[in-house]
Amino acid sequence: MDINGERLRADLSGSYAAIDVVASTGSTNADLRVAAAQGAADRTVLIAEEQTAGVGRRARQWSSPKGSGIYLSVLLRPREVPFAGLGSLSVVAGLAVRDVAARIGVDAVLKWPNDVLAGPGRGKCAGILSEAVAGDELVGDELSVVLGIGLNVLPLGDDVPAGPGGLAPTSLAEQGATTTDRTEIAGLLLAALAERELSWRGAGGDLTKAGLLPEYRRHCATIGQDVNVLLPDGEVLSGRASDVDSAGQLVVSGRTIFAGDVVHVRQA
Repeated sequence: MDINGERLRADLSGSYAAIDVVASTGSTNADLRVAAAQGAADRTVLIAEEQTAGVGRRARQWSSPKGSGIYLSVLLRPREVPFAGLGSLSVVAGLAVRDVAARIGVDAVLKWPNDVLAGPGRGKCAGILSEAVAGDELVGDELSVVLGIGLNVLPLGDDVPAGPGGLAPTSLAEQGATTTDRTEIAGLLLAALAERELSWRGAGGDLTKAGLLPEYRRHCATIGQDVNVLLPDGEVLSGRASDVDSAGQLVVSGRTIFAGDVVHVRQA
């Protein structure tokens, strides 16, 4: 059954400026970047039944088959948050996804910086991509960010490759979710995100002030692990992941990491 946009708009009235559902698109993030440049409102949501060019970190393909998951993006214009604070938005989104998983009976943890893992095998069930809108895409001097979330609801099939470090894909259905109604799950996700993002925005992007950091630390499977981190410049940093700070940065062997791909080596 397709995601019911009318039901979502009714259930989430007042939380979002617009919620649109389309049958297919290349990338919801790319579409909202265009919408941002055209003046779309803060908290505009786009959901696709399928994406033909969905991407994750480092432009990796994100498998988005029709009717299997929830592929959504939200345009945010958080005037209260400085540019440096936008990096913690993935933490906010990760907590929102975990809220939903817990609500429907799925054991899930967070893998820094942008993955949600589920089940005893810790397969990847969700990915998050936050992209600041800058340069020619800006409307005046207004800071904007597009937050994309891909959540696997139904099994993807055997032809979907494992992620970095051999991280196998999984879905909410495979991990015993009490519902696989994608409209219901999308509504729960958007409601949880609205609540979490409001706290984050009010705290200027500071996770500690927003009251979100202790919870993230509790559910972050990366903390306490020996990891290999592929940094943006190509360097590989190996060490113990000991903490996540109030800006959402990972601390590895005393070094603070703002962005990078993490592979868990073993649990400490």
